[in-house]
Amino acid sequence: MNIQQLYEFCQSKKGVTEHFPFDEDTLVFKVGGKMFCLTSLKNWEAGNPSLNLKCDPERALELRAEYEGIKPGYHMSKVHWNTVFFNSDVSNKMMIELINHSYELVFASLTKKNREEIESK
Repeated sequence: MNIQQLYEFCQSKKGVTEHFPFDEDTLVFKVGGKMFCLTSLKNWEAGNPSLNLKCDPERALELRAEYEGIKPGYHMSKVHWNTVFFNSDVSNKMMIELINHSYELVFASLTKKNREEIESK
């Protein structure tokens, strides 16, 4: 997966918007105004891409134990976020599964009204 594929995949999900709330480097994807995926554009350019993704706390611990390329979230809550490295033992298939999991967790945390608004678009 390259940065363009990541961008298109995240943007294909209902209600997703892109932002640069922290600086010009950190691309953030949100659903319903809440973050589900963050990535550094400079790291992509340097050949060391990674994503910060929200994760169920128990599953986060299991994934960190199973994969070298999954670490506690960099500059995020270590309980709820993982940093997942491309160019590691994490396959593209697993990366997509983890992006979907993050999106679904955040979407489920939205108010019923917000979820219904997003689903109706």
